[in-house]
Amino acid sequence: MLKPPSALLSLFSQFDLSSRPNIVAAVSGGSDSTALLLLLREHLLRHAPNTRLVAVTVDHGLRSSSAAEAEAVARLCAGKEIEHRTLRWSEAKPSSGIPAAAREARYRLLAQAAREAGTDIVFTGHTVNDQAETVFMRKARGDGLGLSGMAPATLYDGTIWLLRPFLGERRAVLRNHLISQGVPWAEDATNADARFERPRVRARLKDDTPDLTTTVVYAGTLFEGIFDRPAQPGGEIASLLALARRRGRDRADLANRGAVLLTALARLAAPGLLHLDPSFARYRDRPAALHALRVLLATVGGSEFLPPAERIEAVLERLAKPPFRGTLSRTLVAARGDGVWLARETRGLPGPVPVEDGAIWDGRFRLRVEKHAGQLHIAARQSAAAEIPGAPDARLPRSLARAAWAGQPIFQSSASGPVRTDPPDGICLVPVAAPYARFLPSFDLDLAEAVNRLIGAPQIPAPPFREHIGSKA
Repeated sequence: MLKPPSALLSLFSQFDLSSRPNIVAAVSGGSDSTALLLLLREHLLRHAPNTRLVAVTVDHGLRSSSAAEAEAVARLCAGKEIEHRTLRWSEAKPSSGIPAAAREARYRLLAQAAREAGTDIVFTGHTVNDQAETVFMRKARGDGLGLSGMAPATLYDGTIWLLRPFLGERRAVLRNHLISQGVPWAEDATNADARFERPRVRARLKDDTPDLTTTVVYAGTLFEGIFDRPAQPGGEIASLLALARRRGRDRADLANRGAVLLTALARLAAPGLLHLDPSFARYRDRPAALHALRVLLATVGGSEFLPPAERIEAVLERLAKPPFRGTLSRTLVAARGDGVWLARETRGLPGPVPVEDGAIWDGRFRLRVEKHAGQLHIAARQSAAAEIPGAPDARLPRSLARAAWAGQPIFQSSASGPVRTDPPDGICLVPVAAPYARFLPSFDLDLAEAVNRLIGAPQIPAPPFREHIGSKA
């Protein structure tokens, strides 16, 4: 199937790019990212001519051909007058978990390139095929929320928007477009390496969209009618995509309802200490209360992953019948007559570690360093043997207030130096919601915004869509 270029170019009209002086496109040299590069360039020439496009290739150094592929992308960019950079993953490679480590390195380097280019936007070439593979793998693991698949936009590290304009397009459509333009692409051999999960899934999910690379060519002309042949609507890919769309809508709606609940019934009683109104545990919208509580537990405890829904459902029942006290996801939970209280448990608090720009301390605070920090260390009050006073407010539960105080960060000029409670000049400590600190999919925007307001975290930057997409994702 060959779509007219105008149909593919229209995929970029949902983004507000004219206000950005620069944007980044992640280009590996494969068909998807090569099509992204050329179509995005054409869109900018037509609709945002003053926006500079920077193509970035991440060379993971895992294959002998990767450097040559990066050079090929550089030559293509030079011929199209597109600025290009190659960033190399130079750290030591792990002995296991290579795909996950490579993914983390790729996004970290792309975010670095975006910041250096002065932009908050990185486009990637993920397609329908990638989406179907992702949902298939998550379904096999029973991943409830993850069945929504990849979001059209994801905020990385609190600052960089990863945008995926091709999530509704099949890889064959993009390849057919490149063929029609006479543009070659590279084939990554690891995409067929059965040692890894995604290639195995890719082999199973056979795409039913006609690909011009497999059609008969007679006398240099494509067989008559091939461009107008419709894609087959059925198959496993279509089923997985329908599941992703349905779960994506459900997830965004659940996030919206959870945000309404937190706005009405949750407050920050003291640094590190959250209070939920007594009616929270009996809230009529049970799924929203369950989801909001899972997010709060992960946020207070500094955990990237939400606790299991089945376990928290039982806890929610107990919270409705105080008194109750327990520890979940590194969080102390206490239900009393005056409501539910949450604080970081005092076990497992980090000892002194050097201050580094961008580091997330204990899953709860992001460090921003504007000048050299020297030997400066950050630690929890308790692990640094700092004095922990009684509850600063008699209305607060004494033991939880002390736990919250003990878990607050302090600074030391060295690992054992004198303690100071406020960061020095040039050092900023920013609260973060751990489940969304690295990756915030647009499905969860409404709830993440509510949590950020609750814990005093910065406002989430507006996604670069022409309309707000939180509950509409």
